[in-house]
Amino acid sequence: MRDLLQLSGIVIDLVHRVDHLPAPGEEVETQSFAMTAGGGFNAMVAARRMGADVTYGGVLGTGLLAEIAARQLVEEGISIAAVGRADIDQGSCAVIVDASGERSFISHHGAERRVTLGHLAALDAASFAFGLLTGYSLYKSESAAAFLPWLLALERPPLLFFDPGPTVAEIPRNALDAVMARADWVSANSREASVLTGLADPAAAAMALSRGRAGALVRRGAEGCWLGLTGSVAHHPGFAVDCIDSNGAGDTHDGAFIAALLRGEAPAAAARLANAAAALSTTRAGPATSPDLAETRRFLAARA
Repeated sequence: MRDLLQLSGIVIDLVHRVDHLPAPGEEVETQSFAMTAGGGFNAMVAARRMGADVTYGGVLGTGLLAEIAARQLVEEGISIAAVGRADIDQGSCAVIVDASGERSFISHHGAERRVTLGHLAALDAASFAFGLLTGYSLYKSESAAAFLPWLLALERPPLLFFDPGPTVAEIPRNALDAVMARADWVSANSREASVLTGLADPAAAAMALSRGRAGALVRRGAEGCWLGLTGSVAHHPGFAVDCIDSNGAGDTHDGAFIAALLRGEAPAAAARLANAAAALSTTRAGPATSPDLAETRRFLAARA
C-alpha cells in the first residue's frame, strides 16, 4: 500500500516580502520576489521530506505555471497520478509577507479547479493509507460538485485527513457535511476550528472535532496544538523561534503529522514532531520550507 495521496491542487505562489501591507493607493516596494509551487504542494513536501511516499492526485494544467509545478514535483520526488492535462494553466496566488512574518493572499484559480468525478475515480484511492484534502477543493462549486459524490462513496482505506483552511466558512453545507462525516482526522487552526464547532477555546474545539473519528488537531501558531482523541484532549506546546515567514506552516504541520503516523508513531509524538517542523519552517522564507526528518529530530533533541 502506498503512503499519501494529496487530493487538493497545486497553485503557483508569487511571494513578495514587504515592510508593511500597502494602504489604499499606496505603493510598497518588495524586498524580494519568488515564484514557486504552493497550495497543495506544501504539505506534500513536508510529508516527503519526513520520509513518506507521496503522490499528487490533483489536476495539472498546460502553460508556464503548470510546468513550474510539474518540475518541482519531480525535484521533490513526488509522483504524479494524473496522465492528462487540463487545457488551462495552473492557478496562482500573490503572497504578501510583512515584517512580522504574517502573510496575506490574493488568489486566481486555474487548472487545479478542473476536478471531475472521473478524475477522482481514476486515482485508485483505496491503494493509499492516507488521503489529504483541504477546504480549498470544496468551496468552489465546480470542484465541490465532483468531490461530494466521491466522498459519499469513499470507503476505507484511505484514512482521510481534512484541513478546512481559511475558506471554511465558504464551503457549501452539503460538501462540508460530507467531508466531516468521512474525515478520520481533522486539522484546523483555532479560527477555523471555531467556525466548525462554534467554540473559541482550542481545547474544547479539539475535543468536539475528535468525536466519532480517530482524532483532531487544533493549531495555534507558536502556542503549539491541541490533540483531541476519543474522550481526551492534550496541549502540545510549540517552540519559540525567530519567525520570518509563516506561509505554509500549517501545511508543514499536516504533512509532518501524517508522515509520523505512517511510521507508526503515536499521535502525541506525531503532534510534537509536527510542532517542531512547523516552527522550523517559519525560520526560512517561502511556502514549502519544511525541514527533513533528521533536522527536525535534531531540533527536538536540542529542546528536550
